[in-house]
Amino acid sequence: MILDRSHVTLHHTVLGTTFKGIEHPISTPGVPIHQFRGIKYATIPARFRQSKLVTSYPSSVDATRHGPICPQSDQKSLEEELIGLAESDIPRQVFKQDEFECLNLNITCPAGHHCESQLPVMVWIHGGGNRGCGSSWVYDGGALVRKSVDVGKPIIMVTINFRIGLFGVAANAHLADDNRTAGDEGVGNYGLRDQRQALEWVNHYIADFGGDPSNVTLFGYSSGAADIIAHLNSNANLTRPLFSRAIVQSAIVEPNPPDLHSAGWQMSRALAPLRASSVAQLRALDPESLVNVNITFRAVDDGVFFRKGFRELLFPPTESEEPVKAPLERGLSSLRNVIRMGRSKSRSPHPVGSRLHAVPPTPTPGLQPLMIGDCACDSSLWSQSARQWTAPAVVRRLRAICQSITKASALLNAYEIFPHTMSYDLTDRLLELVEDARIAWPTECVVQAAQRAGQQVWRYVFDQEGPSRGMPHHAADLIYLFDNVPLPLSPSSSPTAFDDDESLPSFPSSRSTSAEVGEILDKSLTIDELELMDIDQFSSGSESSFRGWAQPVVDELMYARVRDAIQERWITFAQGERPWDNSHDKVYVFGPEGETGVRSAGIFGGRRRQGIWETVLKPLGMLLVQKVALELSNGPGLR
Repeated sequence: MILDRSHVTLHHTVLGTTFKGIEHPISTPGVPIHQFRGIKYATIPARFRQSKLVTSYPSSVDATRHGPICPQSDQKSLEEELIGLAESDIPRQVFKQDEFECLNLNITCPAGHHCESQLPVMVWIHGGGNRGCGSSWVYDGGALVRKSVDVGKPIIMVTINFRIGLFGVAANAHLADDNRTAGDEGVGNYGLRDQRQALEWVNHYIADFGGDPSNVTLFGYSSGAADIIAHLNSNANLTRPLFSRAIVQSAIVEPNPPDLHSAGWQMSRALAPLRASSVAQLRALDPESLVNVNITFRAVDDGVFFRKGFRELLFPPTESEEPVKAPLERGLSSLRNVIRMGRSKSRSPHPVGSRLHAVPPTPTPGLQPLMIGDCACDSSLWSQSARQWTAPAVVRRLRAICQSITKASALLNAYEIFPHTMSYDLTDRLLELVEDARIAWPTECVVQAAQRAGQQVWRYVFDQEGPSRGMPHHAADLIYLFDNVPLPLSPSSSPTAFDDDESLPSFPSSRSTSAEVGEILDKSLTIDELELMDIDQFSSGSESSFRGWAQPVVDELMYARVRDAIQERWITFAQGERPWDNSHDKVYVFGPEGETGVRSAGIFGGRRRQGIWETVLKPLGMLLVQKVALELSNGPGLR
């Protein structure tokens, strides 16, 4: 059945055009939500050139369907893989791929607002690395906008499409000369600059949709969250900031973007099979031949985009590069007695509607207020690669990378990886190391850098189980934040039929599962009782943390509690209010088992391997640790 979507129109006085959108399926007579899709915000003059802002439109623009997306491989999105839904439960979406028409955005807004409404705007930067798009059903803005209206704090949400993969990052000396001749400043970073153009468009034109261009919150996850960190540390953000605050979710931080020479070398190596080196040859290639080109970087330090000294600001060099002594008996013995997934029976969420102190409306350029956190088991992203390793191969590879038995031993002992480690345990321990090195510890480094600079920072940890998989995982927070994922065990989970080129999930007001909880996860257990249990059962670094346990229940009440908490905290922050007490010794927790609220720094230390970060990773230095983690997350492969 095709949903009957009533068309809506909005006359844009600044642009002198009428946008024809749809009434969102989540709308009710009392709370109508409108959505305008596929609005082109910039043009691409040529492959590997910087985009140009669109400033004029025809008198009437059809904004009822999503626009094309950047060319990419034809497979499930990363989010759909991680969420763990069966094929039959994934709403079907088919998007046209066009590298020159992919710069478009989607606006979801409460109905009845105009240029005087001045609603806060939230702009979403999608993750997924070299695949995915801002039009994915996973982060459709309907439920979040509806929630904002329900709690009396209406917002507008914008999702954007931009260039990804090689289309978004290509850089070498020839392209630098070509771009310079065309009048562009810098080279590469085309995807980042597309995002900046989308923010420019919002700044110029969102008012007629009811939005406040001076009150924009940039939020994103994974590689999209890393893009936000890049924007925070860009020269453009110092001279003309286009967003007021940022939310960074499980960022895969790249601490050392390559310079032009290094980027050019990597690009030449990746493109060697295609036998294209000149700019003309690169532009003559079919886009299909470029979608699977493996480029490991997402940003280029071209001498223009990033602010001077950004590396040192984010990741100060260690005071001493002296080898770390192994086997680190003193810190590690106590660390193994800490409950990784420690539970607290206390519940202290902020009351709904409670007024918090306002965030200053005009932040210092480059020092916008920041909300930042990560998920338990973020390393589930690399599970498949981690399973391919054998223990002896890991030991050999780490020694080769570290070029020091002492340094390699420090890492291996900290994560209890030895030549005789069984494959079952090895995967868990590798994922712990990769998670700490690529997401958890860099996230903490960004927090500390922001605090040193005087930036307002709110830290959270998301340890709630994903409803579909029954355990924490990378992107689990998206399920609760956007409230779009059809849960297989819920009576209302069957996908709904939509337009022939796309679909959205059904939007139930609550979700539930019917799994049974095991006796060992009885909520009557206290922290003291849990501490007496085998610590190996509480490994928090991988998706297999709950092996040997009954899968936790994510029932209707638990799901609703976490969903409401994350949505309301994000909306509150977008309103320019403090989402919670941001004292340095406080952290907001989401989960496990439905727990939400502000907790002490001691709780954070029990949720993450903070001791290992300080005693092992920090002395080794970010660059070496990242190099090790990148090798491990790529799998053994061929050297």
